[in-house]
Amino acid sequence: MNASAPAPGAPGAPSAPQPHAGPRHDSSAGPRITVVVLTRNHVRQTVDTVARLTALPERPHVIVADNGSSDSTVGLLASLFPQVRIVQCLGDRGMAGFNRAVTLAPTEYVACCDDSTWFAPGALACATLWLDEHPQVGVLNARVVGHDEREIHPACLMLNATSPGDDDLPGPALASYMPGACIFRTAVFRALGGYEERLSHGGAEELAALDVLAAGHAIVYCESALAHREPLYRWLTRAQHCTHARNAAWVAWMRLPMRDALAATGRALVVFARQRSLGPAGFALFRGAFWTWRRRRVAPAHVVLLLRQVRRAERLVRAGIPAMAEKYDRAGQRAW
Repeated sequence: MNASAPAPGAPGAPSAPQPHAGPRHDSSAGPRITVVVLTRNHVRQTVDTVARLTALPERPHVIVADNGSSDSTVGLLASLFPQVRIVQCLGDRGMAGFNRAVTLAPTEYVACCDDSTWFAPGALACATLWLDEHPQVGVLNARVVGHDEREIHPACLMLNATSPGDDDLPGPALASYMPGACIFRTAVFRALGGYEERLSHGGAEELAALDVLAAGHAIVYCESALAHREPLYRWLTRAQHCTHARNAAWVAWMRLPMRDALAATGRALVVFARQRSLGPAGFALFRGAFWTWRRRRVAPAHVVLLLRQVRRAERLVRAGIPAMAEKYDRAGQRAW
């Protein structure tokens, strides 16, 4: 376990597996986890990230999912890291770029990250042990920090602050996760069919999280699974704001009760109006109504209840901690 992880029994820290507990893994049998790195036209960041991942003591399989890079990413990776498998897409498929790479993962577990995120030494071994000991957990969300570990990613702060406790789980229960810093059971991801391509630039992970929970699996925040992330100062464009709001409404129409779907639609229209794109974005939203209705499958009541609890807690946190709320709103997972 990484030395920066909170000590077992500390206030607010989940109890870590003891060294003598859980199944033993013979390292001679090969890696039990694969890391999939999603990238597009970030050659320097990708090379640095893959170098760190291939140097991990766990020796994971590494697969790079390239979303149609037009720079030297693919050629340079192939020459520098011949042991790394590269899966190329013809264009930018967003989050759906993970799909084919995960189907090729030869291991029981798969860690997903982007080209600016890498796992700390020992983090993947800890995550593997947690998943071994808690078969009801389908996804672990890593704790994401900067280079010096002094600043925790604001999305992690929000997840940890708004997650209801559950004595049967090894950490705080989540209603969503960070797709660029998570560890899946490979079978769970494949059973989902991967990320929905029409939501791949915002909202695909929300739909996947609801389907994971509906299938009876838990999503858990894991403090001991430590990941580092380079700061990215990139603000969302007007179109991206509208796309995220539209996709959130589509997810609600596909999986949530009518009152939640109507509320999500109302929130989307407010965002469109603020971004001065009410006409075009509103038309795009309602044009997808038939597509979402055909895929409508309302999540079980306990999943809807968990989601409502988390959203209520988010509103309280944002109201009580304006500075963090502002940072999360402006940055979130995409700009830190």
